[in-house]
Amino acid sequence: MRVVRVGVIGCGYWGPNLVRNFARHPHCQVEAVCDMRYERAVRLGGQYRVPMITDRPDELLHGRELDLVVIATPSFTHHKLAKAALEAGKHVLVMKPLATRLSDAEELCELAGRLGLLLAVDHTFVFTGAVRRMKQLIDAGSIGDLYYFDSVRINLGLFQTDVNVVWDLAPHDVAIMDYLIGHEPITVSATGASHGGSPTENIAYVTVRYQGSLIGHVHVNWLAPAKVRRTILGGSKMMMIYDDMEPSEKLKVYDKGFSIATDLSVEKEYQQMISYRSGDMHAPQLDTREALAIEVDNVIDTIHGKAELVVNGRAGWRVVRILEAAQRSIEQGGGVVRVAGAPVVGVA
Repeated sequence: MRVVRVGVIGCGYWGPNLVRNFARHPHCQVEAVCDMRYERAVRLGGQYRVPMITDRPDELLHGRELDLVVIATPSFTHHKLAKAALEAGKHVLVMKPLATRLSDAEELCELAGRLGLLLAVDHTFVFTGAVRRMKQLIDAGSIGDLYYFDSVRINLGLFQTDVNVVWDLAPHDVAIMDYLIGHEPITVSATGASHGGSPTENIAYVTVRYQGSLIGHVHVNWLAPAKVRRTILGGSKMMMIYDDMEPSEKLKVYDKGFSIATDLSVEKEYQQMISYRSGDMHAPQLDTREALAIEVDNVIDTIHGKAELVVNGRAGWRVVRILEAAQRSIEQGGGVVRVAGAPVVGVA
């Protein structure tokens, strides 16, 4: 199997994790690193003995023979850098969100398809052992019909200057929701607020409606006194709680639910009898391997034609369209916004 030659643009918060995982992969070679703050690129490049160290993205794209370009820069730069990398004939892995405008995300997907190049998006949480196990249970029918997806992602900071809390934190949960539910969203409504003189929203609530009665909800907040990373998913047969802050037993599956029986025998009146089911809870054994390492494996295997990309450009596009709809809803004071490309059906 040939070695995949990788260049990484962005050596700040997430870039070192990416370089570490690609450098450790047996079929990869990190050939170049780039950062506008040259000293960061020098420090990271020196640690992994990277041949090219630069502060110019165009030099990385054209200065060495690369197969894959990884973009770990502020979100407002994603579209420009990913487009340049694709036009240079490189496969691309870009951090979340894929772009800050739906039209830009669409352009990147079309460009990658036209050029026959891989466009991957770093929705890291999709690759965690807990989320992959949740997906297995859903696909096996163990959870039954899905009722709701409810997530909370809150902490004190880190405040971002280029995006609000929706574009910073919500991509994680929206990506998980998209991966697990696998249905087309219909509408989005959102509310948000800015506090402490912040120019952008630092707390927000996003509600996504699907066909029928399925509903998704995401709460994100930079102003919470404690760090919470919790997702609850309810179904007709079982319910699940994924708590990423738990040191062990991150996923718990509950045999809990309810059923409604109708009785038409009492004076021909329609009566509902609700019965509750409270069974056992179990914590399934999970793959504890680092999610980013699994993601890197998937990207490299896809380049070699040995796998299908788990999070492709279209997955990134689907997340951006919900984020964009949420932003429009916030600007409209919480109004209901139809999701781009949503099927024309009624919402229960």
